[in-house]
Amino acid sequence: MKVYGVTGWKNAGKTGLMERLVAEITGRGYSVSTVKHAHHDTDIDQPGRDSYRHRVAGAQQVLLASPRRWALMHELRDQPEPPLPQLLGQLAPVDLVLIEGYKAAPHPKIEAFRAVNAKPPLAEKNPTIRAIAADQPPQAPHGLPHDLPVLGLDDTAAIADFILRDLGL
Repeated sequence: MKVYGVTGWKNAGKTGLMERLVAEITGRGYSVSTVKHAHHDTDIDQPGRDSYRHRVAGAQQVLLASPRRWALMHELRDQPEPPLPQLLGQLAPVDLVLIEGYKAAPHPKIEAFRAVNAKPPLAEKNPTIRAIAADQPPQAPHGLPHDLPVLGLDDTAAIADFILRDLGL
């Protein structure tokens, strides 16, 4: 499986870009899965639901199945968060896994950048970022490595072309 990340500061457009990339790349016939990393305590289950009650009772894993989808929830129970490669091993094989977050992981990434955030591009200090998808090109003092491509944040087809070309797909 090939992996490629979308990273950036909060409110830079990462999730919207991920959504558009999944639609664009699957529309080209590739199979795509996604991983979303959250830095905060996230719960996809709801209090009162049967699956929630199973987890609260102490189940290590709860598999919820329906005619439309299934989901496996794994409680860490004070164990450390598994590393990304271990989590990727849990996914069924696909052509491409798009990863939102995991800024420090070694896989290649594209940075979503919005000038209104007034933050320096992560690419200044992160060599795993291969291109920036920006609403407008970063200006001084937020310089970029001289050879780093800057693509339009809303030009989903060009961003998908870049990622697929970079991965040799």
